[in-house]
Parts: sequence; C-alpha cells; structure tokens
Amino acid sequence: MPSTDNQGSSSPSAPFGRSIWSLRREQVTSIDVNHDSSALESELELFQKQVTDRFHGLSAVSADELLSIVWIRKLLDVFVSCQEEFRVILLNNKASVSKPPLDRSVAEFFERSVKALDICNATRDGIEKIRLWQKHLEIILCSLESGQRVLGEGQFRRARKALMDLALTMLDEKESGSVFSHRNRSFGRYNTKHHHQSSGGHSRSHSWSVSRTWSAAKQLQSIANNLIPPRGNEIVATSGLVVPVFTMSSVLMFVLWVLVAAIPCQDRSLNIHFSFPRQFSWGTPLHLLYERIIEESKKRERRNSNGLLKEIYQVERCARHMTDLVEAVQFPLAEEQKMEVEQGVQELSLICEAFKNGLDPLERQVREVFHRIMKCRNEGLEFLGKTNSLE
Repeated sequence: MPSTDNQGSSSPSAPFGRSIWSLRREQVTSIDVNHDSSALESELELFQKQVTDRFHGLSAVSADELLSIVWIRKLLDVFVSCQEEFRVILLNNKASVSKPPLDRSVAEFFERSVKALDICNATRDGIEKIRLWQKHLEIILCSLESGQRVLGEGQFRRARKALMDLALTMLDEKESGSVFSHRNRSFGRYNTKHHHQSSGGHSRSHSWSVSRTWSAAKQLQSIANNLIPPRGNEIVATSGLVVPVFTMSSVLMFVLWVLVAAIPCQDRSLNIHFSFPRQFSWGTPLHLLYERIIEESKKRERRNSNGLLKEIYQVERCARHMTDLVEAVQFPLAEEQKMEVEQGVQELSLICEAFKNGLDPLERQVREVFHRIMKCRNEGLEFLGKTNSLE
C-alpha cells in the first residue's frame, strides 16, 4: 500500500529533494563543477518539477472528473510527456547510463517497461469490453426513445432483453468465462496476413501473449517489487541520473495501477504495495491521488464493480434503474412512468455519448503509451549494447 511521510508543502513549486541535491553538492565541493555538470543538474531539477506540476494538476480535479474517461486521457498525456522527457535525458547521457552503477537501475527500468506492455494490452481488451456494453446501451436507447411514437410492449420487451444481455456481459470475468479472460489483442507490430479491419473500423492484431492464468494484480506487484528510492551514495555516483530513473519507474507504476483500477481487466486488484518517498516533491500529489482512488473503491456501490471508471459506475447505476422501470411498467403507460422512462433514456444518452466520444481516443492513447515504452526501451538497449561491445 502506498505511503508517504511527506508533511511539507504540497505546492508544485516546492524544491525537489533539497536534501538530495545538497548532499551531492556537499560531496563534490572539492571538485570544480564545470558547465556540463551545472547543465545536467538543471535538466534533472526541471524534470522533477515538471513531473510534480503535472501530477498536482491531475490531483486538483473535482470528484466528478476523477477517474472519468477525460481524466484518464489527461493522465496518459502526462505519462507520455514524462516518458519523452525521460527518454531525452537518457539519450543525452548515454555514456553515464551505460556504466555502473546506473546501468543496473536503467536495466531494471526497462524490465519493468516490458511488464507494462501486458497491462497496456489488457487495458485495450477492457476498452473493447466496454464497447460491447455500449452496443447493448444503444439497443436500449433505440428501443425506449419515444420521439413521436407511443411506447408499447414490443419496445419494452426489446429493452428488457438488452438489459439482461448487458447484465450478463458485465459479470466478472472469472465467473463469466469471457473471451476477454483468455485472449489478448496486442498493440505490437501488425502482420498483414493476420490482422483484419472490424466493422467498427478498428485495425487490430491478435496475440496470445497474456495467458489464461495471467493476473493484472500479480503483474503490478512484480513491477512494484524492489522499487526503492536511491541512496545518497548512488545519487552522487551517478551525478544524480539515478533520480529520474526512479521517478519514471514510480510514474510508470502509478499510471499502470490507475489503469488496472479503472478499466476492466483480468484479476484486477488495488492492493499493491508501493510507496511515495517524502524527499520527492511529486510524492505528495501521487499519494493524494492514491488516497482519493482508494476511498472511491471503498464506497459500497463500487466494491464489486468491473472498474472504477466513472462511466462504468454510471452504466451500472442506470442499468439497475432502467431494469426496475421495465419490470414494473404497466400498459397503457401512466404519465409518471413515461416521465421516468424519459429521464432514464436521457441519462443513457449521455453515457453513450461519453463512450462514443471517449473510447476511441482513449484506445489510441493506450496504444501510444505502448509504443512510446517500446521505443524508449529499444533505444536504451541499443546504446547499452553498443557501449558494452566497445569495452
């Protein structure tokens, strides 16, 4: 479970790890600090500040926006920005990155990155599952939208069947034996002989990279294992470069944890052990977000949910309400019943609109995260390999 001892200011302008940088300065006072060293220190401090500022922005949202599709997309935007800046830091410091002790930390980060790819694929499958729910919602909506017509028993029978189908598809993967528990579609390179274009226009490849026994919770825990802050001597020995490696590892871990919390996926759990150390300014907003998400998960109506995504909760709540209405309706419709149905249809319409506008962009962003992780890892392994071969 994440924890932090940070009792200081939560302002994004709070100095990052004052003790870390002062420790490094104190231990190099006998050495002339050249221009390159100053530039590197400024680059590293700027990276920490940008990470902190971005997560402060994410943590400042209202309860209504937290864990919505819009908010998840903002989170992924933040990750992509941090990942790109981290990648540039690595590329600008190839010689240092490929030498002990930093090479080990970088290699561990790349190992975590590989494990992250499975969670990206599982998230994509979760989005596809939500699309199935969307289809049932649209059938209900089409059945009960009155317009100029009078709603009759036929429309309600169709809506009742769609509600039953929706309830079945929203069962937990373990109980339903859904194909989503067994098959994974990967964001990896497409093979033109094996991919197809679906009726919805989404180009996808197929992969069996995630087995039936794959667990999102276990994958997250394996990523979190041994994720500990660097010691002072490690910071000094690496000229501070170990700090952004730890920072990016923590950001990666947190973003993956949020995806698993929000989106339906195989064997999801929030009980993952990781921490946000007090000497990092970004630890405060990450811990605040963690606490808010955990509190959301503890609400009675969210405990057995398929995911903490705001729109999933709206689907579950609206589906229960519409089911009660459909089961209790009598013909001819009383004016009060007609008004209740119309209100339910309006709520359904808003949910469908959110899915229609948000799911495709969300999937594209998850795909981008996948490819950004791959690009950073491939570049890193390439120059690590080249450097090692020259020694």
